[in-house]
Amino acid sequence: FRHTKFIKIIYSYYYFLKMFTIIFDPVAFTFFAFEIRWYSLSYIFGILIGWSYCKKILIKDNNILKLFDDLLTYIIFGIVVGGRLGYILFYNFEYYLNNLYKIFFIWEGGMSFHGGLVGIILTTYLFSKKHKINKNIFLDLISISAPIGIFFGRLANFINGELVGKTTNSSWGFIFPNFDNLPRHPSQLYEAFLEGIVLFVLMNLIFFKKNYKIGTCSFAFLIIYGIFRIVSEFFREPDIQIGYIIEPLSMGMLLSILMVFAGLILINKKNETEN
Repeated sequence: FRHTKFIKIIYSYYYFLKMFTIIFDPVAFTFFAFEIRWYSLSYIFGILIGWSYCKKILIKDNNILKLFDDLLTYIIFGIVVGGRLGYILFYNFEYYLNNLYKIFFIWEGGMSFHGGLVGIILTTYLFSKKHKINKNIFLDLISISAPIGIFFGRLANFINGELVGKTTNSSWGFIFPNFDNLPRHPSQLYEAFLEGIVLFVLMNLIFFKKNYKIGTCSFAFLIIYGIFRIVSEFFREPDIQIGYIIEPLSMGMLLSILMVFAGLILINKKNETEN
């Protein structure tokens, strides 16, 4: 009887895990000969919804409202170029050094959030300088709406079964067959919640406070996102091609630590200037 009960428990647990096996087609749909992938859609919807939110909810100045449409082109350029170069330099430099032509194969994947962040900051700076407007006005708007895109991006990572979490014995473990057959933390969903939903709420709470000071959201984003990403990295499997820099320090964790320090320095500098 004991053996039978034990077998039933094992079978039930196995069946339970099977319910959490993630097998999604990374291609959302095909349009003629073109494959439209979930990851591409996450960028498109993230940018469009974020842009719409800024224009309809956040921006009250008509001059800023007109310029924001033009800034969108700069932002997209910064995301794509910065994200791609960041991935190449931070995560897979040797591979692309030996396969230079692959640098342009963006549809194969390989984008870095931190690289995209640097790209956005640089292009926004150039745009603001061109129009002689305080760059922090636009960077604040981007910081408040960026979690929308991050949320969709992490959901796409989950659907694609990429950037998987570490193995776990918890009941909410997910199996990603394209990676292996072990139950793992759904770290993509952890990030979608922290870096998407929670960060979005916090950014808006800061922005809509009375006597808001321009630049606060920009610097707070660096700190809060950095902290959330560091927490998430503890549950996330490091990139296979580089592993840990010094265990448990992954590349994503290192870059996020630098983000936090940069945010703290900038906020401190801002406070000293105002005082």
